[in-house]
Amino acid sequence: MMDKRTSAIKEALKVYFIMGSTNCHRDPVNVLEEAIRGGITLFQFREKGHGCLSGAQKKKLATELQQLCRQASIPFIINDDIDLAVELDADGVHIGQEDEAASIVRKRLGADKWVGVSTHSIEEAERAIRDGADYLGLGPIYPTSSKDDAESVKGTSIIREFREHGFSIPLVGIGGITAANAAAVMEAGGDGVSVISAISRSEDVVEATIQLNQAIHSRGANHS
Repeated sequence: MMDKRTSAIKEALKVYFIMGSTNCHRDPVNVLEEAIRGGITLFQFREKGHGCLSGAQKKKLATELQQLCRQASIPFIINDDIDLAVELDADGVHIGQEDEAASIVRKRLGADKWVGVSTHSIEEAERAIRDGADYLGLGPIYPTSSKDDAESVKGTSIIREFREHGFSIPLVGIGGITAANAAAVMEAGGDGVSVISAISRSEDVVEATIQLNQAIHSRGANHS
């Protein structure tokens, strides 16, 4: 029997939107508003890359985006910046392999917050789970241009491999995912898809988000 927390996380991972100011051609506040209208289920503020905001400007944008999420009852996760997450009382933090260990993040955030960890191997996953991760991000599933430091492409086989290994922890695919290939991520055993540019750089953010939603619910939604 799945506990309530795990069940809530699996639901939230379905359409997981990641964005910072560097990922948008226009005001990120407007982009998030439209993504919420389109049906995102979780949002991660990731302010990285050339020309990214810092200090008071970063906090101001984070606060505005968090308010939108609160109004829509969408969990608000911060990438990597544990101090900011604590200061804003964010719903959780997502970290990569080069960031603080999940055990340290968990200690600082407390038991009720969500901790997500990007993993690329069974060993990294086992360590993250031991350290208190609530969900794992797997990828890059497909080629991506949104991250300068992306690992080599894994394909959906990494999700299948994790499930066959016996991991029941919530898994979300990341990297190059679009409405055209999202169903394959779910079919492999993913609980959802996380996207950056498929939404943030779309001409019609609402429509792009709706299409992602339809794709993940069209097939693969019945896996256990």
